[in-house]
Amino acid sequence: MKIFNIPALLTSLLLTWSAAFAQTPLTQDSLYIRQNYTKIERMVPMRDGAKLFTSIYIPKAISAANQYPILLNRTPYSVAPYGEQLFKLSIGPSMHFARDGYIFVYQDVRGKYMSEGEFEANRPFVPVKKSKSDIDESSDTFDTIDWLLKNLENNNGKVGTWGISAPGFYTTMTAIDAHPALKVASPQAPVTDWFMGDDRHHNGAFFLMGTFAFLSSYGAPRPTPTPKGAPGFAAYGTPDSYEFYKKLGPLKNVNEKIFQGENRIWIQMMENETYNDFWKARTPVPHLKNIKPAVMVVGGWFDQEDLYGPLKTYQGIENNKPKSPNLLVMGPWIHGGWARGTGESLGNIRFGSKTSEFYQKEIELPYFNHFLKDQPDPALPKAYIFETGSNEWKKYDQWPPKNTIEKKLYFHPDGTLSFTPTMTTMQYPAKPVFHEYTSDPDKPVPYTSEIRIIRGSDFMYEDQRFASTRPDVLVYKSAVLDQDVTISGNVFADLFVSTTGTDADFVVKLIDVYPGDAPNDSPINPNMKMGGFQLLIRGEVMRSKFRNSFSKPEPMVPGKVEHVKFDMQDAAHCFKKGHKIMVQVQSSWFPLVDRNPQKFVNIYKASADDFQKAQHRVYLSGSSSSYVGVRVLE
Repeated sequence: MKIFNIPALLTSLLLTWSAAFAQTPLTQDSLYIRQNYTKIERMVPMRDGAKLFTSIYIPKAISAANQYPILLNRTPYSVAPYGEQLFKLSIGPSMHFARDGYIFVYQDVRGKYMSEGEFEANRPFVPVKKSKSDIDESSDTFDTIDWLLKNLENNNGKVGTWGISAPGFYTTMTAIDAHPALKVASPQAPVTDWFMGDDRHHNGAFFLMGTFAFLSSYGAPRPTPTPKGAPGFAAYGTPDSYEFYKKLGPLKNVNEKIFQGENRIWIQMMENETYNDFWKARTPVPHLKNIKPAVMVVGGWFDQEDLYGPLKTYQGIENNKPKSPNLLVMGPWIHGGWARGTGESLGNIRFGSKTSEFYQKEIELPYFNHFLKDQPDPALPKAYIFETGSNEWKKYDQWPPKNTIEKKLYFHPDGTLSFTPTMTTMQYPAKPVFHEYTSDPDKPVPYTSEIRIIRGSDFMYEDQRFASTRPDVLVYKSAVLDQDVTISGNVFADLFVSTTGTDADFVVKLIDVYPGDAPNDSPINPNMKMGGFQLLIRGEVMRSKFRNSFSKPEPMVPGKVEHVKFDMQDAAHCFKKGHKIMVQVQSSWFPLVDRNPQKFVNIYKASADDFQKAQHRVYLSGSSSSYVGVRVLE
């Protein structure tokens, strides 16, 4: 094994890190790592001369007769702790891998923490590389794998990659123009499109709360390599996010009052209001062609950040008919929940089993071991899907399943919801039927009933009764179900609306209403009354200026009935007999989503004077019947 010197800066920091970690109690996992792995750190050269900081954990039992595959994780979130005597508390996708024996490699991506170069968030892929200066995350991975194979003795010549969230994006990029030694890649909750559905925007609507908090650190300048990340914004002055963001005012105030032009990624957000070339270049989906490694895409049904990514990454690969296996795994998890905890419950909702442990032992480890250690094929299905409601794992040979049909949950004038169409134009020949509400940007609908300053994940499975009582939220509810209704596949909203303004947001929520006598079996609150609980199954927002094109926004015409149809992402849920199905419609979701001025302007540059009240109508009859579309299992 070739030996290189640790960077001088790390040597000076070693004692500081050692003192800090010496006070950290060793867990059983961390003790196992120290006893069974040797850690080395290297600066790995890229084709353009930049060197990337790489932390490597090598089994002590390695020998010519005992070789191991390499598992690579590329991250913008730091490979810490730094120093060859300091070890992570856990390594690998799970500790099952550490005990099974792998070489684990963690790398700070270009421009982050201890790696050289300039950082670019979701760096665009360069299809045709004409010189060594034409680099992207695919080429950096290729160069890294090539170096590892040549410089780590007794590897078995096979490499796997994995990562969650932004590291999931980097994992997706490893599979594009992949190194021949890359045999399997697992993008998990991968950031895939920051405009269409992940993290920063959904259907063009800006996700304010999470973006501001995240980018206050992630987008801060890093002039030189450093083991320390920039601190995030902390001067909220209140525990109440609703109060803070209301007081902050229009989006332009963030840069003027807080970032003061120093946060490059925030500036990029504010300068690219539409789905232009800047955003299109940053999604890997168009490049998911000729994927050669086996792929396992993983996501969570309650992911507060990246539900869009796994679904669209899997489908993007599938659309190009890959020759290698392409597996989708979706479980009842928040962001990254499959890699931590047991997965038995979220908030007040139980899932009946240890879903995370099942995934780690029965799906993830066997899949990697098959492709990297030549162990038996675990014969996993094309789609391994946890169905909430029934709390069962389902195996499908495609996603969505073959035996589903598209059905429409129509909104009715009496506030009911059903698969039966609403009135025909013959019954209402001259007078359209609609429900109307006033949307006031000064009094937006909150996204949660909690008083909290950081977004969190609880809103994804929170009781929605707090919203259903507001006059600016329309509610449609089915009769009590006389049999189970199971949906598997895409959910979408198909609305016919009008407004007195020239722009509007429409938020649609699909909800499972528990019966009044539902048992009080909350895992976090034994006194919780689950009777009537309104569980959010899927919620999504659409900025109506993008109803016809995400690249060329158009104003709404006041009073004109407009068709607004949008993707609400997939779901796999059983509405049990005795429950009800509910849909809520509103025009704000604050401060999760920024406020729409309800005036056709560039919202990133809008002033306080641009915000106005508006009357919104949702139409319910004839050819203008609004509904939510679902795929129902036959």
